This record gives sequence, C-alpha cells and structure tokens, in this order.
Amino acid sequence: MRSVQPDLQGLEISPGELRHLTGVDSTEIFRPTILHNPKQRLNFFVQELLLSLALTPIIVGLLHVFVILPFIGSSLVATLVTLIVVPIVIISVRWFWLKHNSPTGLCSLLDEVDRYNAVIKAIHINDQLGATGTTEILSERKKVIDALTLIKEDLVRALKTEKILRENRNFLITSPELLATNLRTVQTLQVNDRASEYGHLLNEALQIAVGVQQEMTKLQTKR
Repeated sequence: MRSVQPDLQGLEISPGELRHLTGVDSTEIFRPTILHNPKQRLNFFVQELLLSLALTPIIVGLLHVFVILPFIGSSLVATLVTLIVVPIVIISVRWFWLKHNSPTGLCSLLDEVDRYNAVIKAIHINDQLGATGTTEILSERKKVIDALTLIKEDLVRALKTEKILRENRNFLITSPELLATNLRTVQTLQVNDRASEYGHLLNEALQIAVGVQQEMTKLQTKR
C-alpha cells in the first residue's frame, strides 16, 4: 500500500487534535447524525449497552447490600427486578446526560470535521489507485488540497471559538478574526471538469466551507 502523499500529511484532523481543540472527548458527544448511519448507530448502541452491563453488577451489588437486605431481606424477586430495572435506568440517565452535554454548535462542527476527513481519505484512495498520473489531474488535485488547507484553518478557528464561548458564557466576541472564514477564497477555486472525481471532491469541500461559515454565523448571533 502506498504511503500518504506529503501534501496530505498533517491535513487530517485527528481525534487527539480534535480533543485538544474542543476540550472534550468527541466520543462523549451525542450527535443525532450518527443515528442516520447504520454502522455508527449500531456502534453507538453497542457501546451504551456494554457500559450499562459493566455498571449494572456494581450498582445492583450496592443496592442489595444497602437497600434490599436492610429493608426487604433476602429476596430473589427483588434482586431479579433490580437486575432488570438498573440497566434501563443507566441507559436512560446516560441518554439524558449525553443530550444535555452535547452543544448543538459543537455537534454540527464535528459533523463537518467528519466530512472534511472523508474527503482527505477519498484523495488518499485515489492516490493509491494511481489516479493522478496526468498533469491536468495533478492540477485538479492540487486545487482540492488548497481548498482543504483553507477549510482546515476555518475548522480549527471555529472549534476554538466554540470552545471559548462554551466555557465563557458571558464572553463577547470583539475580534473579527475569530469569526473570519476562507469561504470566498475556496469559492474561487475551480476544476476544469466538474463531473470528474476531483470536481466532486472540490464541490464537497465547498459545501463543508459553507457549513463552517453558517456555524460561525450562528455562534455570532447567539451572543
């Protein structure tokens, strides 16, 4: 398998970088969009089920020692009911906690990061297939890379701004640089064949840039 091309190295936003930019673990953020993807939806529910099963013995044991035995006595029925009810309560509380601690703006930006990383992965796959053999295609590829470089700047800036506003509820944005984006510059980039693979990727990059611009506008209007 071919290694990642030099111009792709460092372009992807890794989970570690994302954690540094947002101050939270993205896996602990509930995003409604993951429920639209069968694989991500299954992974989410399996993860939550495993967590509830891991916590159930501990909680049931504590309830048995401090509640059931002192007030009811040795009761198989009470223990069985507890084993059924506790996982349901854990999942319900966990669901409420995730929704309460998942800011809408952050969720939207994380979705854009996923789309952004997916475009980079698509370029890497094209590189592996040897789809950049001609000068024309190389030129189109470079335009997509240029667009992604600008979009990464916007995403990093947006994630930092969202973090500042989330951690400082009364903070007022006075610096226009915090809300600036590279959307207009991205819009100037064009490929010769819009129906080509890189034409589709550039269009996807443009949609991501528009999405980031919209989220930055929402951050501004919420203050």
